[in-house]
Amino acid sequence: MNNDISWLARLGIDHGLFTRPQVLQIRTKLGDTTDLMGYAQEFIDSGVVTDVETLEKLADLAIAKGAKGPPAADPFDDDDGAPAMVQTGPAGHAAGKKEAPSGPMAVGDAPKFAFDTVASLADPALATALRTLLKDIARFGASDLHFSTGARPFVRKDRALSYLSEYVLTAPDALRLNTVLLADHQKKIFLEKKDYDYALALSDADRYRVNLMFHKNGAAGAYHMVPAETRTLEELGYTQHIATLHKLLSYHNGLILITGPVGSGKTTTLAAMVAYLNETRTDHIITVEDPIEVVQPAKGCNVTQREVGPHTRSFAAALKGALREDPDVIIIGELRDLETIEMAISASETGHLVIGTMHTSDAATTLNRVLDVFPPAQQTQIRASVAESLRGVVCQRLLPCPTGGLTLACEILITNTAIQNLIREGKSTGLRNTMETGIKEGMCLMDTVVFGLWKEKKISAETAQMNISNRVLKAKIT
Repeated sequence: MNNDISWLARLGIDHGLFTRPQVLQIRTKLGDTTDLMGYAQEFIDSGVVTDVETLEKLADLAIAKGAKGPPAADPFDDDDGAPAMVQTGPAGHAAGKKEAPSGPMAVGDAPKFAFDTVASLADPALATALRTLLKDIARFGASDLHFSTGARPFVRKDRALSYLSEYVLTAPDALRLNTVLLADHQKKIFLEKKDYDYALALSDADRYRVNLMFHKNGAAGAYHMVPAETRTLEELGYTQHIATLHKLLSYHNGLILITGPVGSGKTTTLAAMVAYLNETRTDHIITVEDPIEVVQPAKGCNVTQREVGPHTRSFAAALKGALREDPDVIIIGELRDLETIEMAISASETGHLVIGTMHTSDAATTLNRVLDVFPPAQQTQIRASVAESLRGVVCQRLLPCPTGGLTLACEILITNTAIQNLIREGKSTGLRNTMETGIKEGMCLMDTVVFGLWKEKKISAETAQMNISNRVLKAKIT
């Protein structure tokens, strides 16, 4: 099949416009020599699709994507080899062993899994079925899959939680589901430490960040879907700020912080920045991650990716070693403690570009978090160091759209003389006013960006109210 037809089939399945069996049925009817328009028209003529407008939009998108190559997951490929317990489509819920509490029901057209058969399956069959489920969940567009003892299996899509089944997982069920894909040494570590993070790669296009743990009822696991393709900063929603970000990434030393709450896309943004550096520079990039999520093949740069655990003891140890490994750019998956933050600042002062992430909501909170981890005796020295080395702070959030999906809201601080003076003097309360006057330098405030998204009708008034702290702007939202 042509790339554009494969993309139309992939997009249509992902948008719930039709199912994979319908895709295969029409392919069988038309053969492999048909064109995109003929293929799309058959969906209409056969009565499969009544929403012609959406189909036309997806066809236009398929043409654009098809010019770049085929989709990572071939919609015509029945390569799963999974047992009949896995099915895609609006099938009924599996029967559970006990009554499930009321709440959100399963998403229509989401992948289904007969969880009540877990105990009866041999390990190889369960592993095959689970791999298929993970692939289908990723193609469905969910960001996370959860298996937890005493709870129904659920997914997160566009920030909303939805159940895959009414079956409540028992302790043995949850333990098997969360350990069947582990190697023996990984399972031993998990059972001993009761916590385990790892990267699961089913193929080059199917990667997942996994966290396993135990709670009061038993084992639990969270499977975060890693995008198959590294998207550009423009594709992530930074189009209006792209010149500012490119300027930040043009520096050969200093500290850049990417911040936001959990699930705000920090890792995706960080991967897009590494990809941009990889394509536009000829440097040595060292990344320290926990775990490695997005694999960055060498292009213009040589990229060395290290994972905490298998490759290094800790972020701080890897940073200390990185200074002896001739890097130009150092990427830190998370700045989480005093030692790591101190090493990052030192590295940025010694001629390296350091980019790291933090779990903070805005620029002022980020600076306070960086500075406050140091003891009082070091405050004067560290403020001077941060003022000198900091290049910028990019804070981001993903907000739900009224029509579905998420949109990006961001706050950007670019260091200038006024910002440096405020950092040295510890006057973080003055950052907001300075950023308001720094629009020409590429700065923007979260409140202003969120208000703009509301005016463009990209987010609802309720969402805007929840994400704006400025009373004047709040009063303008109706």
